[in-house]
Amino acid sequence: MQSLIALFDFEFFRNAILAAFMASITCGIIGTYIVSRRIVFISGGITHASFGGIGMGYYFGFNPILGAVIFGIFSALGIELFTKKADLREDSAIAMLWSLGMAVGVIFIFLTPGYAPNLMSYLFGNILTVSKEDLLYLLFLSLFIIGFFVAFYRMIIFVSFDEEFALTNNAPVKLFNALLISLVALTIVLNIRVVGIILVMSLLTIPQAIANLFTKRFDWMMILSIVFGFLGSILGLALSYIYDIPSGAAIIFTLVILYGVIKITGLLIEKSR
Repeated sequence: MQSLIALFDFEFFRNAILAAFMASITCGIIGTYIVSRRIVFISGGITHASFGGIGMGYYFGFNPILGAVIFGIFSALGIELFTKKADLREDSAIAMLWSLGMAVGVIFIFLTPGYAPNLMSYLFGNILTVSKEDLLYLLFLSLFIIGFFVAFYRMIIFVSFDEEFALTNNAPVKLFNALLISLVALTIVLNIRVVGIILVMSLLTIPQAIANLFTKRFDWMMILSIVFGFLGSILGLALSYIYDIPSGAAIIFTLVILYGVIKITGLLIEKSR
């Protein structure tokens, strides 16, 4: 226990805790929106499509995360455009952009001269290497998402869960759909450094699944998702330190176990009544 507490003496561990906290906020709020709208598959497409931006960033010499942000947002808006304007099935559009992004990323990384970069941190994440720059990005994103959802909470609920009625009342449905899907893309990309492309999906869905065991209300689901996301991250970091395993994978493993324990406990309580 003392050795775990002693970790707070190291800046990299304090940065990891801050990153976990802000990742829990951003993924907790946006993940609740994703799960409630049942668009998890769309966010999966954005996650993998953003890999194309990472590859382009390495090839052209700019920040790979910036490339992923641009690629992720355009992919998100592209899915919206193809499904509503081009009369293309949503799952087909997602699959196309998903594979295109991965293909573009692999091609540009292959073409990058010199030593090929280590992509493991982008695929699986390494929260222990989060920089102050990454923390600053997450801080701005956290504040923006909180402010956006507080300011437009009723409109978001209105547009998200009764789109046809919102259209009949001249609500800015297209604008809010574009803004929200862009926020989904930003949240995914800026959390890549925390849990990686592959595992970010779990942080956007598992805490929400746990929260859903306690409540069906959208606002309470957001709050509980943040709490469980942060709890799973802290326990995952401790597990990572004790057993010397990758931190991102440990966080997701912990969240899955947490869900299983709470679900089984609830079932046992119901049976005992």
